[in-house]
Amino acid sequence: MAASAGLTPALTVPAAARPCLALPRRARGRRTICCAAPIPRETLLEVARNAAKAGAAVVLANADKPRIIKHKGTTDLVTDTDSASEEAVLQAITRAYPDHGILGEEGGVMGDVTSDYLWCVDPLDGTTNFAHGYPSFAVSVGVLRHAVPVAGVVIEFTGGPGGWITRTYEAARDMGATCDGRPISVSRVKDLEQSLLVTGFGYDHDECWAANMDLFRALTDVTQGVRREGAAAVDLCHLAAGLVDGYWEFRLKPWDMAAGLLIAEEAGATATTMGNGALSVFDRSLLVTNGFVHEQLLALTDPKVSALLEAGVDLSQWFVPEGFKLHTGARLA
Repeated sequence: MAASAGLTPALTVPAAARPCLALPRRARGRRTICCAAPIPRETLLEVARNAAKAGAAVVLANADKPRIIKHKGTTDLVTDTDSASEEAVLQAITRAYPDHGILGEEGGVMGDVTSDYLWCVDPLDGTTNFAHGYPSFAVSVGVLRHAVPVAGVVIEFTGGPGGWITRTYEAARDMGATCDGRPISVSRVKDLEQSLLVTGFGYDHDECWAANMDLFRALTDVTQGVRREGAAAVDLCHLAAGLVDGYWEFRLKPWDMAAGLLIAEEAGATATTMGNGALSVFDRSLLVTNGFVHEQLLALTDPKVSALLEAGVDLSQWFVPEGFKLHTGARLA
């Protein structure tokens, strides 16, 4: 998706605008920022749940009906269900929080982006799969307080035509992660050779796509397999549930990963950029693992990132709404 109006590729926050900022103890550590009293995470999670359910009801109602398909690019699809699902999700969010900002895949930037809160909405993650009736798509609703995900819900569709079922993944910051109400945690696989991985590829066949193809080939040779399901939110939830042991991808968008990343972290995952930096949902690469295989994967991904940067490829943050209060890599008190 091309950058929408009101989006800026990156945003620098002046030091004077960072109250109560503690320096990190290490390069990828967390800073503490004192801000206005936050909304209870349980309350945010309830709204995220209601919004995701509203979108999922639309998706389920249309899952076995003929699709009206349009093209955002040569292979990048959008259906009428994407738009209808997003409308249902947005209604649930704005009914509860009319003064919050929203960043949606289809609708772009909406609401007040100077708010402390930004909702990241993918009303139908895995549209191509949905269009083909392939069971790997989801509704994803996450909310950030500044740059930090604090609540998220992903409703995954499984089964198949005529027999669709859903799994609901949820998390709130420091409250753990669940699937259909049951606690989940990442796997305990310690060796890369015993691991099952997942990745994804964007629609642009550019330098990052080529670098990821190299990684795909290399890791297929040294692991028990690499899967490509085509829905980032689903991939992150499968990592959280221990179904796969590691996930990496270039150039995801904030709505792709805001909810799923929190769910994975709350299930015990380790998350960085592919170059071993502190991870924000606005970054253009991510590596999320069970923790045990993280350094082993970084040994392969980090050199690829370095080579891309040396070649002049832009891996700076993107899709940051202009005016949004961004504190990269920060943990809010």
